[in-house]
Amino acid sequence: MSTSTNVALIIGSLRKASINRKFAEFIVSQLPDNVTATEVHIADLPLYNQDYDDQTIDSYDRVRKQIKDADAVLIVTPEHNRTMPAALKNVIDIASRPYKQSVWEGKKVAVVTASPGTYGGRASGLDVRKSMQMLSAQMMIRPEVYLGHATDSLDDEGNVSDRTQKFLQKFVNEFVIFAGNTSA
Repeated sequence: MSTSTNVALIIGSLRKASINRKFAEFIVSQLPDNVTATEVHIADLPLYNQDYDDQTIDSYDRVRKQIKDADAVLIVTPEHNRTMPAALKNVIDIASRPYKQSVWEGKKVAVVTASPGTYGGRASGLDVRKSMQMLSAQMMIRPEVYLGHATDSLDDEGNVSDRTQKFLQKFVNEFVIFAGNTSA
């Protein structure tokens, strides 16, 4: 059975050289051929304002459609000041509005965090989970991935270390099952 699965990838960091982007790219490279991941670009999104609910904003419409059309969403994000980055919170809010038109309801969502710090972005990941739960998304429960001292998981060229590759491969295997399971 090789049905195709469409994944919307959201990278919570806006930095071009983000370590989270490196981990996201590795995860995507490990997906089987029947799973397609498309990045939801969030850097161009105006800050959410409820006054915009009655207006057409192309970037808002684009991200809402990408998330709505996806079978699952993979969020790979750092932690900023013990919570999720503002750009990530912004896209979560945009996709939850207008009122009663949230594209998050019932959407399968997995989160991976990475941080140079000890706790690996755990507070960010938990805050994403809290927001998704409130929006009635289906969260992937395990394996949880909070990569602490994440810069140590990259070699001098920025490639993911062998040890971390093995760890992330376990996540990828479970995510593929979660994302493609229509009865989950």
